[in-house]
Amino acid sequence: MWEPSWKALENFPLLLYILIAKSILLCMAFAGAKVWQRRRLEAQRQQKLETMQKKTIEKKDE
Repeated sequence: MWEPSWKALENFPLLLYILIAKSILLCMAFAGAKVWQRRRLEAQRQQKLETMQKKTIEKKDE
C-alpha cells in the first residue's frame, strides 16, 4: 500500500509563501507597466496639444 511522504509537506508553507510573493511581484510589475504606459500616452497627448496650439497661434499671426 502507498503511504504519503510527510517529509515532502514540510516545505509546503515555504513554497506557498514563494508563490504568493511571486504573484504579488508580477501584479506590481504589470501595474507599474500600465502606469508607465498611461504617463507616456499623456505626455504624447500633451505634446500634440501644445503643437496644435502653436500652429493656431502662428495662423492667427499671419
